[in-house]
Amino acid sequence: MAVLAVTGTSTGVGKTVVTAALVVLAQSAGLRVAVCKPAQTGIGAGEPGDLADVRRLAGPVEVSELARYPEPLAPLTAARRSEQPLLTIDSVVTEIRRLDAACDLVIIEGAGGVLVELGADGFTLRDVAAAVDAGVLVVVAAALGTLNHTALTVEALERSGVRCTGIVVGAYPSEPDLAMRCNLDDLPRVARSPLVGVLPQGCGQLTHTSFAAQARSWFTPGFAERLPLLNREPSSQ
Repeated sequence: MAVLAVTGTSTGVGKTVVTAALVVLAQSAGLRVAVCKPAQTGIGAGEPGDLADVRRLAGPVEVSELARYPEPLAPLTAARRSEQPLLTIDSVVTEIRRLDAACDLVIIEGAGGVLVELGADGFTLRDVAAAVDAGVLVVVAAALGTLNHTALTVEALERSGVRCTGIVVGAYPSEPDLAMRCNLDDLPRVARSPLVGVLPQGCGQLTHTSFAAQARSWFTPGFAERLPLLNREPSSQ
């Protein structure tokens, strides 16, 4: 099983755009890839959600969304308020295994941060990653404060024996301030994981053609070829 989970230090750091870029990289390396979004919130039935954005940027790719709730809240809270059935970790794991059987790589996009409760019994993306032995890519902000948020996220993963396989800055401005510039050097140290990508701010507004043409340049050389192996690589500790 080759599974990579994408989480973030918080909501709004660029997980969906990073997921789309990973799809482009995987496909450019000749991999069959699928994307699973266990829970989507803040979107009504029939409206385009994060997976639609992935397809808009990356092009055709198999996607799977297991639960959707209209209010922009944590999935467990949104599910309870909408009185819809709670998502279960077993259903998520079963779907990931189904996708994995037909693909070279399954990418799981989380909701919010790594400890956001997704469904029944308060399971989280960390629990899903542990259940399917996935490596986790952490998407982080560029600005002041990101070092603490990143260190806390990685520590939460490590406490459950889940591997942080790399850090990606989700939106880096064209004119970064001092803190942002220093963070590029400090992030690998505080995360004890490599900085594998820096996406330019606004790249989520590109056309599919431009996005696909530029995506590889946002990641470290050779990263695309490593994608199906990331969940097998040892922890950087």
